[in-house]
Amino acid sequence: MKQNPTYLDSVHRCGRIWNISVMICMFMFPVAVGLIFRAAPDLHGFLFGLLATAPMYWAVGTIETFTFVPMLGAGGSYLSFVTGNISNLKLPVALNALEQAGVKVSSEEGEIISTVAIAVSSIVTTLIILLGVILITPLTPILEAPVLAPAFAQILPALFGGLGVVFISKNWKIAVAPIALMLILFIFVPALNAGTVGIMVPMGVVFTLCVSRIMYKKHMLD
Repeated sequence: MKQNPTYLDSVHRCGRIWNISVMICMFMFPVAVGLIFRAAPDLHGFLFGLLATAPMYWAVGTIETFTFVPMLGAGGSYLSFVTGNISNLKLPVALNALEQAGVKVSSEEGEIISTVAIAVSSIVTTLIILLGVILITPLTPILEAPVLAPAFAQILPALFGGLGVVFISKNWKIAVAPIALMLILFIFVPALNAGTVGIMVPMGVVFTLCVSRIMYKKHMLD
């Protein structure tokens, strides 16, 4: 089913407005703090720090845009890039919702389902954070109990393990190459950690696409 141009136009229009508004709000916070406390940053140090870090974030942002947008859809992408935590939360939620509904994100149904799933996920996350802020003091002794430590350490593996079983079972041949690549990298390159996910996920996607294309050409996926 082809997507309704009017719907997509409204998604892009609202998405651009809200994304630009959020970006302005984020930039205004340090500006407001500087004005209130009359503490302007050193221009030389600011530009030097920006030059050292900005190119990396520009590269990651560009790669993530080309990687995540085809999987999240237009509305889901706008929501995800505003609320954050895409690879750990928004992407699994959207993919699971699309899988349960049996639709593709490229269809109008898939676009709507992905957007709704990510929106609900964002609302639930906000409510949980609010409850966490309110209850953090009384619950701290319980959450820090040694008996619960192993469970908290397995939250992400359990999440991605459940999703992995669903998608790997569709075509296990495609899954072999990216799993082997990530195992080799994380075992033999100790510098890789959770902070490199923004780079590793897009790299894994590109690698998987290339290997899958080669396997398809060689009729290894029949």
